Order: sequence, then structure tokens, then C-alpha cells
Amino acid sequence: TTFSSGLTAMEKKLAEYKCNTNEAIQLKLVRFPEDLEDDNTTFNPEYTHQVFGDDEVAFGYKGLKILLYYIAGNLSTFFRIEYTSKVNEKFDCVEADDVESKIREIIPPGFCTNTDDFVSLLEKEVNFKPFGMLLHTYSIHNEEAGEDITYQIYKADMTCPGFREYHERLQTFLMWFIETASFIDVDDERWNYFLVFEKYNKDGATLFATVGYMTVYNYYVYPDKTRPRVSQMLILPPFQGEGHGAQLLETVHRYYMSSPTVLDITAEDPSENYVKLRDFVLVKLCQDLLCFSPVKLMQGFSQEMVTEAQQKLKINKQHTRRVYEILRLRATNMGDAEQSRSYRLDVKRRLIGPYKKKKRELAKMRRCLRPEEMTNQLNQIDLSMQREHLEESFQQLVSDYRRVLERLAQA
Repeated sequence: TTFSSGLTAMEKKLAEYKCNTNEAIQLKLVRFPEDLEDDNTTFNPEYTHQVFGDDEVAFGYKGLKILLYYIAGNLSTFFRIEYTSKVNEKFDCVEADDVESKIREIIPPGFCTNTDDFVSLLEKEVNFKPFGMLLHTYSIHNEEAGEDITYQIYKADMTCPGFREYHERLQTFLMWFIETASFIDVDDERWNYFLVFEKYNKDGATLFATVGYMTVYNYYVYPDKTRPRVSQMLILPPFQGEGHGAQLLETVHRYYMSSPTVLDITAEDPSENYVKLRDFVLVKLCQDLLCFSPVKLMQGFSQEMVTEAQQKLKINKQHTRRVYEILRLRATNMGDAEQSRSYRLDVKRRLIGPYKKKKRELAKMRRCLRPEEMTNQLNQIDLSMQREHLEESFQQLVSDYRRVLERLAQA
């Protein structure tokens, strides 16, 4: 027994040396030297599992702090690890995680390790200018500052001097804020990069701060078209919730709209938040098209909608269908039994598509499966379950759609 109790004491001791990496990592976007000392400018990752494993823990330290500070515009990086104590192989017979090499794997070389160097780089920031071609300028009223702040969206590529190195620093943020992030192959010329910057003043000069960005890959479509696919999109946390995502996505759509070789725009494995954002932007773009007039909406989804949305706005068929459902919801009086029933049937008919497909597949399987295997398969799609699931999906959609319409009403 003495042995087992000794073990728990040891375990207890070692448990004190576990740190949650989502809290340990402290990020900053620095504009002024005083930002370094200001806790209000610090933000933390949402995810660290890609770097520190699924439990998002670093072992071997007490009071671990992983400082990753970036200069607001060109993202020059300061990296330092601090802790109050560390396990020692000699005494504790265990080794601390090599936190430094884990971080070094994702941040490019050439970072600062002391604050003096970092502050002297900060003084050169006045020379930093956005990369590429200006596509769009907009302003948002900032309550805190009590003034309008101006933002600009640029399209860049790897031929812009300094952009390759800048992008290497920028993409490190993906690891902390996109659950399934991966770095892209920048030598592939079919990537387009769209960047958002904020203009701000410092000592009478105008400087630029990085707000967020989007990468888009141009897929080739036979014989002479391309289909741009949104791959990654990130608005940095200090700027989230201010409407930049919508500005960026709309600007990118407008950029491709002017190109005759673009067929339509898609997205790779979109997150829920991205889908909500896209619904809003596409509905905003489509609401004035003639094919989406209330009269036509009430007649149902049509090929005319598909063609017009694709030709004029580069929106693909699947997304056009969602736009139609959202706009039709707006035109429908859900208090009217007949109107609401007709709407519900229309949406559910689309939702039931995958079930019907599964049924057809089952019919095929029925020809080649033993009866007991078959009942097993059939039990999985019990009809009453299917109805319940359908109703649930429908209610969820309607509440998502309503949120899009609320945002539209405020826009």
C-alpha cells in the first residue's frame, strides 16, 4: 500500500505541472509600445489541438506563458516562453514537453526574442503598406473611438514583394482559430489572396493593421472556365463581430463577378459560421434580381433563378436554392395556414432528397442481401424517425433563415 499512496502523491505533484495551452498562449497585435504591457490587447487561441494534441495540454511547467506578439501590420513576430517552475529530469524523473520546438514548427524563422528588438521594429512599421491591388474601401462607426474607421480590401499574389514572407506569418493564426486548418502550397499559382486592413493614425502618419484574409483556389472547369473555391477565411479575433467577414466575402464575389471565365463560386468544407455569413451575403446580392420577386418566389424554385444567379452573380445552384428559401420565407405570411403549409412542403421536399436516395440504394441492396441483414439496414431509417428528423431540420433551418433576414433588415 505504501507504494500506491506514494504514486498518488507523485501524480498529484505532476498534475500541478499541466497547463491548458489555450490559456497559456497569449497573442497580441501590437500598434504602440504600451500595448505590450496592456492586458486588454491580449487574446487567446480557440484551438491548440493541432500543435499540442487533443487534450490541449502542455506538461512540465507551472505558470506557463507562451507569448506570441505580432506587429499589427506586417506581423513581425515576438516569441518567448515564461514559467514559474519546470519539472527536472534529475529529480522528477520526467521530461517537460518541448514547447518551444512545437511553436517553432509553425512560426517562420526570424522572430524576435527580446522586447527591445521588437519595439525597434515597431518604429519601422510606418513603412508598411498593403500588398497588391485595392478592391474596396469601407468604413464602420466605432462606438469606443467615437469615430468612423476606414478599412480596405486588397487582392495580392506571390509576385508582390514581401508578400510570401508576410503570408507565412499570417497563416500561423489559422492553427489557433480554424479547427481543421492546414497550410497551403503557395507555389501553386492558382491561389488568390484577399486581405483586409484597417487604416489608423500614429504620430500624424497613416498606418495599416491586418484585420483578416481569405484564400481562394481557382479550379479549372472544362473547356475554358474556372470555379473559384473559398478555402480559408479568418477575421482576427479583435475584429470579429464588426461585419468584416461580410464585406470580404461580398468583395470577393464582386471581384469574380466581373470575370467572364468564372463559372460560379464554391467553398471547401464550410463551417456553420461561414454558411450563415454566406447566406447573408448572397441574399443581399440576390434580393433585387427580378427572378426573386415575391410573385416568382411563390411559384417555386425555378431554372430561371439558377441561371440568373449564376450568370450575374456567380452563385452556384445549391446556394441559389438556399437564397430562394430565405427570400421566400420573407415573402411568406407564416401566420397564414395555406402559405405556411406550402412553404414547409417546399423546403421539406428538398430535405427529403437524401432519404429518397438512400431508399433507392436500399432497394438495390435488397436484391443482394440476406433478409436478416436487410432488416438491420431498414431499422436504421425508421419512418417515424425520419419524419421527426425532418421536422427538426426544418425548424432549425427556419430559425437560421430568420436570423439572416434580421441581419438583412438592419443592413
